[in-house]
Order: sequence, then structure tokens, then C-alpha cells
Amino acid sequence: MSTAEMRKKIKKYIDEADDRVVNMIFSMLEADKEKDDDDEWNNLPEKVQQGILRAEKQLKEGIKIPHEEVMKKYKKWLIK
Repeated sequence: MSTAEMRKKIKKYIDEADDRVVNMIFSMLEADKEKDDDDEWNNLPEKVQQGILRAEKQLKEGIKIPHEEVMKKYKKWLIK
């Protein structure tokens, strides 16, 4: 059975299902979505994760550089 056929069949099952089944399917899909979000983070190299966490901490502490200042400083490498 193709994926398109399965999707069509699943939609029909959901349309005919009672609330309990719809809630179970919804929970299952939500859990899978959250797993995918976690997988993206976990697939990042440790060094990249640390850099992101450090940047978030600095941002919360008010340590930041305005975009215009960064662009001015690195313009020679970014714009050709």
C-alpha cells in the first residue's frame, strides 16, 4: 500500500472514530512531533549545543551586539 493510500485510509478511520480513538491518535502524533524536535537538537554536535546555550544565556543577561554593529564589522567578508 502506498503512503498516499495509507493517508487516505487513516483520514477515513479518524473521521469515523470516537473521541477516545481521536485523542489517542492525536497524543501519538504530538509525541512523535516532540521526539523529532528533540532529535534535531540531539543531532547537533556538542560544541554547537554549548554555543547555542551560551548565546541564549548571554542574551538573557543583556549581553548582545546590535545587528548594525555586526554588519559594519564583518561587511568586508559578507558582501562582495
